[in-house]
Formats: sequence, structure tokens, C-alpha cells
Amino acid sequence: MARNPIYQIHDPRFIRLIVGSARLEELYSGCRWAEGPVWFSDANQLVWSDIPNQRMLRWAPEGGVSVYRQPSNFANGNTRDRQGRLVSCEHGSRRVTRTEIDGSITVLAESYHGKRLNSPNDVVVRSDDTIWFTDPTYGILSDYEGYRAEPEQASRNVYRLKPQTGELDAVVTDFNQPNGLAFSPDEKILYVADSGASHDDSLPRHIRAFDVVAAGLANGRVFATIDNGIPDGIRTDVNGNLWSSAGDGVHCFAPDGTLIGKILVPQTVANLTFGGPSRNRLFIAATNSLYSLYVAATGAQVP
Repeated sequence: MARNPIYQIHDPRFIRLIVGSARLEELYSGCRWAEGPVWFSDANQLVWSDIPNQRMLRWAPEGGVSVYRQPSNFANGNTRDRQGRLVSCEHGSRRVTRTEIDGSITVLAESYHGKRLNSPNDVVVRSDDTIWFTDPTYGILSDYEGYRAEPEQASRNVYRLKPQTGELDAVVTDFNQPNGLAFSPDEKILYVADSGASHDDSLPRHIRAFDVVAAGLANGRVFATIDNGIPDGIRTDVNGNLWSSAGDGVHCFAPDGTLIGKILVPQTVANLTFGGPSRNRLFIAATNSLYSLYVAATGAQVP
């Protein structure tokens, strides 16, 4: 394979996951802080958040970029449920919402034990329809990505929501700043990023792994540590490799936690997702821009 300067190969396993001739494409560059990319396979389009600009944008291969929603309540992370509905974390309203097929908005979660959530950040949906999301304080630290406020929750938690009943459980309560999250392909493991080092270098910059059990999560352990910047958004591919945002690009970890390679990106990466008809196109939300790169891996998440 010809040498491509955007790749750092730390382990031969990474070579099988990349396309040596592929180039990093900048699809858009007008964001203040790009986040939360989600692929709509049925519409052949990507939707992502531009948090400080209070908007969500849409990119389509034939139509370019347009505004999907504005104002967006400082929406951050997004995903789709198994019925194809958009599920979003909103910093401004401090809630998790679902956009119904007719465009109406349903509030899924906004409080826990009678107190407002901090600022829901990222979200995934399991095949049993449960919704899992993180609740750090980033959206209430200032008026830049939300509205400054004092936290009402005593901790920064990972939650599981059963939308059929509205039951909300805090399944992990010992994070500094829980951030991106992703299931393994078989959904037996939930990976959660802790980006506490974003505001205190002595705090974690690692990704933890938990076994998914009937009661929630168990056997928490450190899966991997980011050596440049912090982990934010994360995704897995069908072979169980984990792809994480980082200060210098995208880091790829084998299922055993080994860093096997990096994709170098000119701007700090906040989040990423797999998309395209074959789920082999990596869409990267990086500070001011949206990038894409074809890879030899296939995304595990439901598109």
C-alpha cells in the first residue's frame, strides 16, 4: 500500500481497515463547533449539529449543505432509533428529544428524581429500544454551548431510558464528564468516553467498557486512553474495532484495547459516524468542518 500521510499505522491490523488511496475530503467548513453526525440511509443524507450556532445542518451527496433545524436548542449528539426517528441531546433545554416522522418533537427525558438534567450530550439506542445517554455539565458551564447554570444533579451520569414506560435509571454515576458512547456489535459491551481532562489535565481522558446486564451495567474497566486530546464521540465497526475522536484526528482501537492506528485530521475531532450506502464512509465532525473518508471497515450502528 502506498504511503498516505493521513494515516499512522501502529499495528498491521489497521492496514486492513483503511483504503490507502483514499483522501480526506472537507465537505463543509462554516461551523463553530461541529458535533453529533448521524446518517440517514433512507434519505441518503447526513445530519449534524453546529452547537454554538444553534443549528443542525444537512449534507447530501447531490444537494450539498442546507439547514436542517434552527434554532436547535444547542443540540449536540444525535442518533436514530429502530423506527428511524431522530433522537437528540439538547444542551439548551437540558433534555433528550425525539423527532417524530411528522416533524413534531417528543420530550423523552429532562429530569431525574425531580431535578433537571445537567446537559445531555450523546446518545445511542439499543435493539431493545432502550435509549442510553450521557449527562455531563458542558452545556451549563457557559453561554456558548447552552445556558450557564448550576447543576442540580449531584453527579454526572450515564442513563438508560425505557421509552415505553418512561423509566429512567442512572446506570453509572462515577464519571467526571461522561461523553460519547457506543455499543459493541453484539451489544454485550457499552463503551463510554470520559473527557474530564477537557478542563482539568489531571482528570481522565479514557474510554471505559461495561458489560451490559439486565440490571444495567457491570464490570466497569478502562478500555483505552487517548494520547492526544480527549475522547469525545466514539463508534464501533462490525468487527468490534472502536473508532474515537481525539485531538489529532481519529484513533482506532482493536477489540482488545490496542491502539492500532490513527487518521490525522487538521482540526480537533469531536465526533464521527459511519455512513453511505455501504456504511464504509467515515464522516468526521472536527471543530469548524465536516470531513469524510472512505475506509475498508463497515459501521456497526444502525444507519
